[in-house]
Amino acid sequence: MITISFAPVFVRLADTAPAAVAFYRMAYALPFVGVLWILRRSEDRRPVWAHFMACFAGLFLGSQLVLWHHSIEHIGAGIATLLGNTQVVFVGAVAWHVYRERPTNTALTVLPIVLAGAALLSGLGGADAYGDNPTAGAVLGLITAIGYSVFLLAFRHANRGLLAPSAGPLLDATAGAALAALIAVLIESGAPPAPTWPSHGWILALAVLTQTFAWLLIGFALPRLPALEVSVLLLLQPVGAIIWAHLIFDEWLSTVQWIGAAIVLAGILILGLSGSASPASEQTRQQVGDRAEKDLPG
Repeated sequence: MITISFAPVFVRLADTAPAAVAFYRMAYALPFVGVLWILRRSEDRRPVWAHFMACFAGLFLGSQLVLWHHSIEHIGAGIATLLGNTQVVFVGAVAWHVYRERPTNTALTVLPIVLAGAALLSGLGGADAYGDNPTAGAVLGLITAIGYSVFLLAFRHANRGLLAPSAGPLLDATAGAALAALIAVLIESGAPPAPTWPSHGWILALAVLTQTFAWLLIGFALPRLPALEVSVLLLLQPVGAIIWAHLIFDEWLSTVQWIGAAIVLAGILILGLSGSASPASEQTRQQVGDRAEKDLPG
């Protein structure tokens, strides 16, 4: 989580179009993740549908990264990352619709409070609010969180039963994310811009350190950690991002935004500790999984 907290710093240092950063981040990560998967491909026992599911998850990952990078432009690296991490709140709503996992009473109570905190992060139109367009940045940050929630749930479903090393699903998801980001680049500018230095040095660092190294560690460690430790770790990325953004870019929030940040952080911690959704029955989970397998090609 500490490593991945530098992701928004690398994005801002790259100083490249948001969609292009997302595309090259995935394109540069693909060969690294691919080599790691090849080394352990004999351990990958996933059915074909699981590969498609991971790619499907990657489409949401690529889309939310493009929006997140735009959010960084509008509201800064620290707040954009904090808003993206409100996925812990939205994942309950998504799981309710997809997996029939009903949001807990705590989640239903915390959701409007976190949304109020997000509104404060926008600066409420105050002249001292940090960001070129904090309102747009806050809205994009919340949409990013929803897309991130869909990605996490689909990505989890893609490796049901832990039938593959973490590099397997990550490779499929990275490929899907690269496709989604490429589509965004083609829509925004017609073609990916030519690599330049040092911008692409920062994007390469983003691809190797966060998209490859950090995500492999996260994918391996989080299912094996106690819930309390996971909850605390969830806070390291947004807190670290806010600290690095202040130290490196002198991002300093207004009083209203600091209050909003505190509210959102508290909401993330509460949901991390208590959970955002009640588990569905085993029969319901199996029915959802079977339906997903039938709907996918192959």
